[in-house]
Amino acid sequence: MKAITKNVLLDKAREMGLKGLSKKKKHEIIYAIQLAEGNTDCFKRIPDCAIEDCLYRAECV
Repeated sequence: MKAITKNVLLDKAREMGLKGLSKKKKHEIIYAIQLAEGNTDCFKRIPDCAIEDCLYRAECV
């Protein structure tokens, strides 16, 4: 799986109605998206994550 670019994340965030993220770091954008989706902002915070279908898994574990 390829790494997700910051631009792809910003596009996704805009589609979700999230604003003010363009100057944020990539992981901060991911946290914002995760929270907006109703998930925990867990990117790179859970060493033994068992969630296989996560969009960010390839970069996370």
